[in-house]
Amino acid sequence: MYTILSFFLLGLSLSAPIGPINAAMLDKGIKQGFLHAWVVGIGAMIADALLMILIYFGLVHFLTTPFMKTFLWLFGCFILLYSGIESLIGARKIKGEGYRNVEKLTKSVFSGFIMAITSPLSILFWLGIYGSVLAETIAEFDRNHVLLYTGAMFSGICLWDAFMASLASTFRRFLTSRSIIVISIASGLSLIVFGLHFGIKAFEALFG
Repeated sequence: MYTILSFFLLGLSLSAPIGPINAAMLDKGIKQGFLHAWVVGIGAMIADALLMILIYFGLVHFLTTPFMKTFLWLFGCFILLYSGIESLIGARKIKGEGYRNVEKLTKSVFSGFIMAITSPLSILFWLGIYGSVLAETIAEFDRNHVLLYTGAMFSGICLWDAFMASLASTFRRFLTSRSIIVISIASGLSLIVFGLHFGIKAFEALFG
């Protein structure tokens, strides 16, 4: 039970640092409500699960080759810049209840998935954290326990996503349109900053 709890807390702590996904969830939650913010997190979790599977089967090293890393830096840069600019443009359209126009859930899922799967930081992060945890767990336990503990870690990630979605959707009930515009601009700018960071990394990989 102690081991399961420790893996659950690990998943919770891995999701907590503020990054592109949390910024996107905050933006979606304030504009569209809980469900849209949550499915952004679901999209990111699908990407996380895919990375975990690749790490488990030892295939993730393909994604860490220089060519793939550079491609992912560039693609991640494009996605984050696009999302950030879209958020800034959307902020200008917020008037009264106008920001509550609901977009398709599939778009929110896809944006979360693309942000997570195209981030070399995410890939290297999971390779370093989950890879080392997996190696240690396999050395001590059988495959069933490995799957159980991985599920516990994933449950922690899921709980954090639900918390972020609830937080953002709760905030929007008490915010004025002007406050929502400010937060939307801040979220958009944070995504642009992350995108520029990815772009710099791609430039260094190509010309550095």
